[in-house]
Amino acid sequence: MTGAAALMLDLLLVVLVAFAGWAALAGRGVFRAVVFFIAYGLLVALGWVRLGAVNVALAEAAIGAGLTGVLLLATVGRLERAGAARDVPLMRGAAAWVPALAGLAVTGALVWAWFALPLPESPGPQLAEALPRSGVENPVTAVLLNFRSWDTLLEAIVLLAALLGVWMLGRDGDWTAPLGLRQHVREGGVMAGFGRVLPPLGLLVGVWLLWAGADAPGGAFQGGTVLAAVIVVALMAGVAAPPGVDALPLRVALVLGPGVFLGAGLVLAALGAGFLTLPEAQAKAVIVAVETALTLSIAVTLAGLVLGPPTAPNGAAARTPDGARP
Repeated sequence: MTGAAALMLDLLLVVLVAFAGWAALAGRGVFRAVVFFIAYGLLVALGWVRLGAVNVALAEAAIGAGLTGVLLLATVGRLERAGAARDVPLMRGAAAWVPALAGLAVTGALVWAWFALPLPESPGPQLAEALPRSGVENPVTAVLLNFRSWDTLLEAIVLLAALLGVWMLGRDGDWTAPLGLRQHVREGGVMAGFGRVLPPLGLLVGVWLLWAGADAPGGAFQGGTVLAAVIVVALMAGVAAPPGVDALPLRVALVLGPGVFLGAGLVLAALGAGFLTLPEAQAKAVIVAVETALTLSIAVTLAGLVLGPPTAPNGAAARTPDGARP
C-alpha cells in the first residue's frame, strides 16, 4: 500500500470512528445505539491494527465489541420485555452537548500533548533485554503472565466477581434453575445450522489463539472469548442445555483459572523464587499451564455473563423453600 493510499485509509477510518461514536450517543433508540456501539468497537479494532497493536485489536474486537455488544443486546431484550425500552432520542439538550464539548476538550488536550510534550522514554530496550528470561516470545504475554502477573490474577478474580454479581440478580427460588432463558430453535433453521457448523470452527480458533499467545498475538483472554461464543452458540442452538448454578463442573471451571494461577504463585513462593516470580527454566511451562486454566475459566465466565442469572422455566414464579414468593 502506497503512502497516499495508507493516509486516505487512516483518514477514512478516523471519520468512521467519530461518526459511529456520535451515532451511538445521539441516535434515536437504545437498539440503534447498541448497534453503532458494536460498529464503533470494530472500527477501533481496525485502528489498533493500523497502529500495529494486534493484541489490543484482538481484545477490542472480541471483548470490547463482541462480548460487550452481546451483553448490551441482551439488556435491550430484557428492557423490551419489561416495557422499559422506548424509541426516543438517548440524549438531548445539555445532556448531549456537555459530553460532546468535554470530549472535544479532551481531544484538543491530547493533540496539544502530542505536539508540545517530549516523547516518554520507551521501555523497549529494557523489555527486549528481559524478554528471553520470560519463557515466551510474545512481549504482551510476557508482561501479563510474568512481569505484571499480579494485574492479570486480579483481573481474573474481578471477572468472576462480576459473574457472581449477575447471578445475585436472580430470585432465591430460581437458584437451582438453568442459567438464562430457555431457547426455542426451529429444526432445520438458521440457528440450528449455526449450532452444527460454528462451534467446531470456533473451538479450533480458540485453542489456536491460546497456543499462539506464547509467541504471537493471542492468549487466554482472546481464546477464552472465542470459546465463550462457542458455548453461547451451542446453547442457543439447542445443542446443549444450560447448566444450573449448582452444577459441579460449572463451579470447577469457574475457579480453575484463578485457582491454578494462585496455586502456582504459592508453590513458587514456597520454593523460594517469590510469589508469582517465575524462574527462567520453568517460566514457559508455568505460563502455558496458567493460560490454559485461565482460558477455560474466562470462557465459562463470559458465557455465564451473556446467559444471565438463573431463571425458572417459562418465567414461572419461583417460591422460596417455605412456599412464600420471594
